Amino acid sequence: MLMDSANRRARAWYALAVCGTLALSACASKYAQVAPRLDLHPYGRVALVTFAADNESRAMSALATQRFAEALLASQPGVEILELTSSDSVLKALPAGSDPVVLAQALGQAKDIPAVFVGELKVSGVKPRARLGVSDLNLRASVSAELRVRLLSTRAGGTLWRSSSTASGTVGRVALAGGLPSVAIRDTDEAYGEVVRSLVADVTADLRPTWVKQ
Repeated sequence: MLMDSANRRARAWYALAVCGTLALSACASKYAQVAPRLDLHPYGRVALVTFAADNESRAMSALATQRFAEALLASQPGVEILELTSSDSVLKALPAGSDPVVLAQALGQAKDIPAVFVGELKVSGVKPRARLGVSDLNLRASVSAELRVRLLSTRAGGTLWRSSSTASGTVGRVALAGGLPSVAIRDTDEAYGEVVRSLVADVTADLRPTWVKQ
């Protein structure tokens, strides 16, 4: 009896597994993966220069560059990234504020790479915003940033790809409703981190493959 019951359960689980596999196969057959708009595999190896920013935003720029590299490697495994900071000997030899085309060509000659990512991060300071109603008051402090990234050919310096994005985050809020105050303070680093995640997710969209229904 126990053996028969076990066999019946085994057959039931097997039938369920087969049905599940067939169902998944049927679903999978309706979708096809589309290669990313920017496929870096033909290049094999590219450079990434830390995104430019003013002195106050360099830490945020370094974080954005790191997140960009992580997103690229996750989206297109097998592509090698040469990450370059301002301490690199080639970059140090160039005058401050050098044209990105000159930078790209110098790196191509020195590093033997076909293309390089360059970018710029612009961050606004904390800006207060107010909304006044008949019986309530809402004050909010927010930060915003814009990220622009280009892929340049190191041979001719031409632009192979470009993308940009803007994002904002709230660092604090004060509200008054019905005579009762409400205060919410958020860690500034956390707010900046959220802005960076949003910027990088938007900018790297072309690096990710997509799925289309057939």
